[in-house]
Amino acid sequence: MTDSANAPADPSGDGELDTRRKRILFRTLHRGMKEMDMLLGGFTKAEIARLSEAELDELEEIIPINDQDLYAWITGRKPLPEEWNRPLFRKMLAFHDITLG
Repeated sequence: MTDSANAPADPSGDGELDTRRKRILFRTLHRGMKEMDMLLGGFTKAEIARLSEAELDELEEIIPINDQDLYAWITGRKPLPEEWNRPLFRKMLAFHDITLG
């Protein structure tokens, strides 16, 4: 039984996310590091239906990054490499009310 109140909205309006979005959502919610499941997965769950194709492309590039590196960048333990200082990453930080220092 699914919890429709917590399910992300579908951009097509037919009640189902497309296969690509479902795959991305699953991969961001099941990373292996609980904190990253919450940070990356939480953002994705809330925003997946509204992300553009270009943003989905960018998210698919972020997914393979090592959890430890992503967590360090998000928490400010390590500076965000310039190559990842992109709109979607900044959108994710803003979602969590995190600013780059």
